[in-house]
Amino acid sequence: MEAPCQKIVWDVLPAIRAAIAVELVKCDVSQVEAARMLAIAPSAVSQYLSGKRGYRIEFENDVKRSIERLARDLKEGKEVNLVQRTCDICRQLREGDEYQCGSSTENRRCGS
Repeated sequence: MEAPCQKIVWDVLPAIRAAIAVELVKCDVSQVEAARMLAIAPSAVSQYLSGKRGYRIEFENDVKRSIERLARDLKEGKEVNLVQRTCDICRQLREGDEYQCGSSTENRRCGS
C-alpha cells in the first residue's frame, strides 16, 4: 500500500517543480538560471522540460495560476520563500475537488 505522502513526494512535488520550471523558461529564463532559482540541478530542469520527470500531473485553474504567479515572482527577483509557496500550492491542490491524495495520479489533471 502506498501512503498519500509517498504520492506527494514521488508525483506531486516533482510536477509542481516541473510546472514552475516550464513557466520560468516560457518567461525567457535560462535553464541554468531556473535551476538556481529553484535550488535544483540544471539536469533536473532539463528533465522537467523534456517530460522525463514531473510529467504525471497537469494543473488547471487556481493551481496553475498560483504556479504562474510564483514563476513570475521568481523571475522578477522578488523575495520568495520557495518552500512555503510550494507547500501552499500542494495544499491548494490537495484541497481541490479533482485530486485526492492516495488516488492514482497517472496523467491526471488537477486543480480546483
